[in-house]
Amino acid sequence: MTESPAVPNDVARVLAEALPFIQRFAGATFVVKYGGNAMVEQELTRSFARDIVLLKCVGMNPVVVHGGGPQIGEWLARIGKKSEFVGGMRVTDEETMEVVEMVLGGLVNKAIVSHINRAGGRAVGLTGKDGNLLTARKLLMPAVSGGGGNDSGDGDGNGEMLDLGLVGEVAEVDTTLLDHLVAGDCIPVIAPIGFSPDGRGYNINSDLVAGKVAEAMRAAKLILLTNTPGLLDENGATVSEMNLAQAAAMRAAGTISGGMLPKVQCALDAVRGGVAAATIADGRVEHATLLEVFTEAGSGTMIRPG
Repeated sequence: MTESPAVPNDVARVLAEALPFIQRFAGATFVVKYGGNAMVEQELTRSFARDIVLLKCVGMNPVVVHGGGPQIGEWLARIGKKSEFVGGMRVTDEETMEVVEMVLGGLVNKAIVSHINRAGGRAVGLTGKDGNLLTARKLLMPAVSGGGGNDSGDGDGNGEMLDLGLVGEVAEVDTTLLDHLVAGDCIPVIAPIGFSPDGRGYNINSDLVAGKVAEAMRAAKLILLTNTPGLLDENGATVSEMNLAQAAAMRAAGTISGGMLPKVQCALDAVRGGVAAATIADGRVEHATLLEVFTEAGSGTMIRPG
């Protein structure tokens, strides 16, 4: 009789550890915001696609919301247009919005769909206009005075509001089409473009879209893939888990700042809105999504209600 090859103990342990999570989350919805290094490094792109397909194969319902800021910047540079940002938001005039729709709704969205489908999934690309998915309204940002570099919009701007052009926020999410796709064993892939009732397109921050979609779908988890290991405490160590009060306290104390502020606010809003948990995970780690869903240690920082 031929001897069976030995299975490494660490592989067997990981497989065994995954079982209770597969049982717990059968039929659950996970909204994953895909961006950062995971979008531009080929091996990370392939591993992300396999992760999403695996979630679907074991009975979970992944929904992907993607970014694409670097790709937009690249195409704007090709036409000789300089990117301008205020508080982390891209100032978006009519010409820039045309590029945003072309890049996010076309090139980036279809590339992600293709990767997932090649990995064995059935992905369907969408923008907010499809099925009236994302109704948007203009986003006005509070002005920040004093040059302090506060990207949160919390500074003293004497009540002045900044108009960034066709930059929007989510007014409403209609999940009818998403529900049909999920029930039909498909994986929705959403470009963060919203539309007003009169058909005007708006450029919306992808973290904000992911959070609002997670709320509307009563997701079991929101996962925000980023280029950091998670939230760091005052000593620079990653905080693995915290509740809403602790996260809000870190934000108020200034421990959370810069580009992490909108991600944390998105996570806080989603959990307050009914999402069971939100995780800011390191997208530079291969299979970060699987580590977050199927292991006790998880990946990055998880924020829970209490």
